[in-house]
Amino acid sequence: MEEEGSGDGQTVDSRIPQGGEGAAGPSNDTIDEGLPEDQFPLDVKSVEQLSEGLLAHYLPNLQNSKLSLQELTQNQVVLLDTLDQEISKFKECNSILDINALFSEAKYYHNKLVNIRKEMLLLHEKTSKLKKRALKLQQKKQEENLKQEQQRERDLEREKQLTAKPAKRT
Repeated sequence: MEEEGSGDGQTVDSRIPQGGEGAAGPSNDTIDEGLPEDQFPLDVKSVEQLSEGLLAHYLPNLQNSKLSLQELTQNQVVLLDTLDQEISKFKECNSILDINALFSEAKYYHNKLVNIRKEMLLLHEKTSKLKKRALKLQQKKQEENLKQEQQRERDLEREKQLTAKPAKRT
């Protein structure tokens, strides 16, 4: 077993906790990280020098890391702005597609209206022709009726002339 000396002259087993508590839990007399607190005398000047040395050793790297993190943050902001712009472009493209769909739908309905107009003009022409034909047929029928009526009158007139008239006695 290893025994270490404490600052007050007592021998301490570093593996066995002190203070009579046994393995139940740590006490104030237990050794942190394997070194007793009283083993090295604390000198404020040395602590300051060690702290300054430690800071001098790690501070430039930490400052460089801080600058790198700031640069990364700025780059992230730029990337987020660029991403927002790209998203807006995609939304614009979608709206353009919607507009294109509306234009194609408008073109479809325009063509449909043009076809209906052509059909209406064709029907108008046909009805005009039918009206003219009906008028001609009506006129022919009237002429035929007139001719038939005149023929009947002539036939009646002829029959009247052909009928024997009694002779007048003189």
